[in-house]
Amino acid sequence: MTETEKQKDIYILGIESSCDETAASVVKNGREVLSNVISSQIALHTLYGGVVPEIASRKHIEKINQVIEQALADAHVTLDDITAIAVTYGPGLVGALLVGVSEAKAISFATGIPLVGVHHIEGHISANFIENKELEPPFICLVASGGHSHLVVVKDYGEYEIIGRTRDDAAGEAFDKVARAIGLGYPGGPKIDKVSKEGNPDAIHFPRAAVAENEYDFSFSGLKSAVLNYLNGCQMKGESYNQADVAASFQKAVVDVLVSHSLHAVKAYGLNKFAIAGGVASNSSLRAAFEEECGKRNIAFYHPSPIFCTDNAAMIGVAGYYEYIKGVRSGYDLNAVPNLKLGER
Repeated sequence: MTETEKQKDIYILGIESSCDETAASVVKNGREVLSNVISSQIALHTLYGGVVPEIASRKHIEKINQVIEQALADAHVTLDDITAIAVTYGPGLVGALLVGVSEAKAISFATGIPLVGVHHIEGHISANFIENKELEPPFICLVASGGHSHLVVVKDYGEYEIIGRTRDDAAGEAFDKVARAIGLGYPGGPKIDKVSKEGNPDAIHFPRAAVAENEYDFSFSGLKSAVLNYLNGCQMKGESYNQADVAASFQKAVVDVLVSHSLHAVKAYGLNKFAIAGGVASNSSLRAAFEEECGKRNIAFYHPSPIFCTDNAAMIGVAGYYEYIKGVRSGYDLNAVPNLKLGER
């Protein structure tokens, strides 16, 4: 960046379409969200008990222009004011990603506005910068969502070390599967969180898995199987079960593992700042547990508001800003990478 560019305000148009939300946002100077428009497909996919990739892609095509136009209008800017376009290019559903990437490339080509490809998980981590103006790296971040359970050392803006990851089901995936099994339906996370408030989290003891090869890794498939076995056992015996107790006990098992692994990492790496991100980060029990445990240890705890935990374009705009000021630019050969690893470009 030239000295003149450094003195000017930087406006990033963020675009997100990795799964079932079509979103656009305008972010000023990396931390100020001027607009954040999200068109959710949850009601549509609820009919099928989960996200249908082909339907998601078609809905993105229908909505992408509308959300971008609305984001620009809400921010009271035009494309002439935009410094760069940041777009999620992975990981995610390949067809869904292609809609956002193609749109961003088209706008960039037509206007000459620079293009910056953004990693979806980097976006989730960066959501913490929106409302926590004082937060700066280094810190540990737990990213927990429907597709990801990662423990990440955020060494600097755009510089990450993954120290723990899921070996099977992600935390959010386990929530969805258990919610379906106990008759709550999709999406599982918010529904289990709500029902759990009426249940006893100590009613049923479900296992807390540890991975021998890496103390920071997660495994939730055994927990999911334990819940299913409990339900099958009740059915075979002709016994009823308390839905709220099952939900609360399952949720407590997930929360216990996420909290213990995360705080162990914070201590081991000698840091005193910890953040959470991703859809599961909006879970009320998880937040409360981290508030309590971080408070006991004098660890500063950061978390985005729920609107910035789910997939959104504001987080992509923030991540894109820090990539842009580092000089990162993407060419028109930018493509969707459904299995993109954090730190890869």
